[in-house]
Amino acid sequence: MSTRLSGVPWWEDLLDPPDIFTPEDLTEDEVMIAKTTEKFVEQQILPNVESLEQHDYQMEQEIFAAAGELGLLAIEIPEAYGGLELGKHVAGIVAENIGNGGGSFSVAYNIHAGVGTSPYVNYGNESQKQKYLSRLGSGAWVGAYALTEPSAGSDALKGKTKAVWNEVKNAWILTGEKQWITNAHLARVYVVFANTDAGMTAFIVEREMDGLSVGPEEQKMGIKGTSTATLILDEVSVTQENVLGEIGKGHKIAMNTLNLARLKLAFANLGTAKRALELSVKYGKERKQFQQQLVDFPMIKEKIATMNTAIFGVESLVYQTSARIDNALEKNSEQDAQAIVGQFIAECATGKIQGSEVLAAVADEAVQIHGGYGFMQEYEVERIYRDARISRIFEGTNEINRLAVAKALFSQFRHQPSEKQIEHDRNAMFILEAERHFADLLKAGVSKNQEFSRLVADIYKEISVMRAAYLRTEKAGSGAALKQLMTDVICEEGYEKVERDLIRLWSAVAEGAEGQEMIDRIRARTHVPAVENVLKKKRDISEYVINAEKYQT
Repeated sequence: MSTRLSGVPWWEDLLDPPDIFTPEDLTEDEVMIAKTTEKFVEQQILPNVESLEQHDYQMEQEIFAAAGELGLLAIEIPEAYGGLELGKHVAGIVAENIGNGGGSFSVAYNIHAGVGTSPYVNYGNESQKQKYLSRLGSGAWVGAYALTEPSAGSDALKGKTKAVWNEVKNAWILTGEKQWITNAHLARVYVVFANTDAGMTAFIVEREMDGLSVGPEEQKMGIKGTSTATLILDEVSVTQENVLGEIGKGHKIAMNTLNLARLKLAFANLGTAKRALELSVKYGKERKQFQQQLVDFPMIKEKIATMNTAIFGVESLVYQTSARIDNALEKNSEQDAQAIVGQFIAECATGKIQGSEVLAAVADEAVQIHGGYGFMQEYEVERIYRDARISRIFEGTNEINRLAVAKALFSQFRHQPSEKQIEHDRNAMFILEAERHFADLLKAGVSKNQEFSRLVADIYKEISVMRAAYLRTEKAGSGAALKQLMTDVICEEGYEKVERDLIRLWSAVAEGAEGQEMIDRIRARTHVPAVENVLKKKRDISEYVINAEKYQT
């Protein structure tokens, strides 16, 4: 595997790529972890969905404890503190499989095992690690992360919560409110961000500290089984021993922690999308209209194929990204881990965008395939549809994430991609041509306003998914018929989206002869293959999925 840190342009040579990681590369131990997690969902979560939706805190605490006994909460915790220290892609495996049926608990789990634990791993001192990591890893304590405030959502660093040093008490006095805190009523410990004279600082605040209280549960559209409430800090006294990291450097903790949380959310969204697809196919085989199964209708087949193909793209992207982060951390272990992770801002944000938007589309189609029954609460897809909506909002809205992607691209763009021309590989032709046009655009110095940044991020996203699917299929070899079909669809449809957005950008940023010249060059499609029958390929894809009654590769 390559040790290059970032996938920001330009990517490795497509025609001589490094070894990449795919789900087909999972070891026996990793497959066992996936199966253990799947069994945990079947035995602990699915039978208790109703209780969790009614905020049965005792039940949820017992489920956390059961997860802790299985090691599912300690995947990324170092062995020295009772953890398994297995890395990002294994953490992704667990997040995906809890997302596949875990419903609201998936959100509670991701917050606890992610932002509720990783700050101690990455920024805690030895005493803090010893005290908190074993409790969080075992499930004895549930963790939470308190950043958002009523006046500071997307602009999270502008919060009003204050921390003032009190010489008499020899402690920091925290005052303010933190809004929409996941696991608020369950957590025993919170990572709380507050402003000091030196800047934002992270504090470890325990539930039993005087002055800390939790507001009532929020009445939410979805994820109703997750505790979400306001954290009220009324002159909470926090000693210096509970400062996490450095005074005034909390913004680094906040942003770096969210970076990997976005990737973990993408894995969870992947699992939920797979469940929505499986429920849809099984229902489509049971339900008959006009004397035939729903899955026999061509438009339903097309929906199923589109859902499966989109999930394949997300799966390829996030597994490759997580493994490359693991590889970079391993190969550069002497460097600061958070600095290394910071090189993957664009990839993590892209995974979050694509994962949440694919889940939204798949959940929507799942309800559509169920018809009127999909609107009824007795059917699981109704809950999946409502729960899915939050994924495009939290861990940074998708708009904020698009700005993060574009910012990384603008700052790290250096070189033109390869000018290699090939005629025998359709999908490589689509990708290489998209990259070359994209390079021309960035080299021209596109304005960094939000409208342009959104289009730049979308182009990068499409190319990244095309590349991930292509490399996975190439690695699988000649026997991967279904992968090849899905990659064909991803690359042809992906290029069409890239072409559309490139033309929109050039028409906006370079009026006159220069812009028209670039648009004409794109429209000429000199090195772009002729279109093929994508509808036929989708019919073929659907047969694999319908026969298996679940996601297929």
